Amino acid sequence: MQHVRIGIIGLGSMGSIHAKYFAEGRVARAELTAVADTRIGQLTVPAGAQPFAKVADLLGSGLVDAVLIATPHYFHVDAGIAALKAGLHVLVEKPLAVHKADCERLLAAHTNPRQVFAEMFQLRTVPCYQRIRQMIQSGELGAVRRLNWIITDWYRTNAYYASGGWRATWAGEGGGVLLNQCPHNLDLWQWMFGMPRAVRGFCQLGRYHAIEVEDDVTAYFDYADGATGVFITSTGEAPGTNRLEIAGENGRLVLETGKLTFLRNEVPMTEFSRASAKMFGRPPATAQEITVAEGGGQHVEIHQNFVDAILDGVPLIAPAAEGIRSVELATAILYSALNGRTVELPLDSAAYERFLQNLIRQSKSGQRQP
Repeated sequence: MQHVRIGIIGLGSMGSIHAKYFAEGRVARAELTAVADTRIGQLTVPAGAQPFAKVADLLGSGLVDAVLIATPHYFHVDAGIAALKAGLHVLVEKPLAVHKADCERLLAAHTNPRQVFAEMFQLRTVPCYQRIRQMIQSGELGAVRRLNWIITDWYRTNAYYASGGWRATWAGEGGGVLLNQCPHNLDLWQWMFGMPRAVRGFCQLGRYHAIEVEDDVTAYFDYADGATGVFITSTGEAPGTNRLEIAGENGRLVLETGKLTFLRNEVPMTEFSRASAKMFGRPPATAQEITVAEGGGQHVEIHQNFVDAILDGVPLIAPAAEGIRSVELATAILYSALNGRTVELPLDSAAYERFLQNLIRQSKSGQRQP
């Protein structure tokens, strides 16, 4: 195989974005050859791509070697399992699934190691996040003691939520800001800092909007080594904030407005505390602005990496098997908040599935909507 024939399943807002960069030839050694959408007769089909109204017809057409799944959340699992069973390579949009049990079902279908299975976590290509991860893994920041990410610049209006009956419902999306806006941030959290041992969530349902799911969240993460984290998000605040702060033994690292700043301790803080005879002393620190490139390759880089993994066997930036972690964090926060208790990880996937099904039975949306 010298190039990869790609099919896109779902030509909504994200599917159309992916189709555009294929049309512009921005992914080397790849060609968009087919698309599938239940509304295909109402859509503009990308030039050179065979249209299908049914996913099964695309998968059985012989026109594709790999598929990108860009459907609404609930359809990722069925489409992904069908594509894997058809012997195709698969790249799935976020989130991997709506809840952990569905993630487990999808991942269990990936039995052939020669099939490449990836997830569209494009923020892993952004240099500032790569640099933070490198500083933690190399020990430059020292042992991490505290994490705090305030990301409240997801402002959405009531008109946004009213644009589709499936939006912001348990039956339609499986959650609110955690499942819709924050999968990338929660993926970055676990990618940089690892998974906590326990979660305590506080979620307000419809605080700012006429919706049944969470639009305001504060979560507390407890780590086995004693580190703690707080994750705050909302779709109701304007202008909102996006600030990530990490306190390590060697100083404080802050990412805000695209700037990465390290206030570096001359002596690790715990070492200084033990050695100093001064009652109110503190380690001398020097501010350093860390220069990183902007942007990163984003969607195109993830898709190029997917193609290169198929053709050359290069390691994936975002293996699908890692996608279960951000879903577990999101749903553990919800489970904790709505039951009023701390949830230990790993999350009981069967218990949460039963809990979600009960929410769906009460949902304003009568059925899952494409």
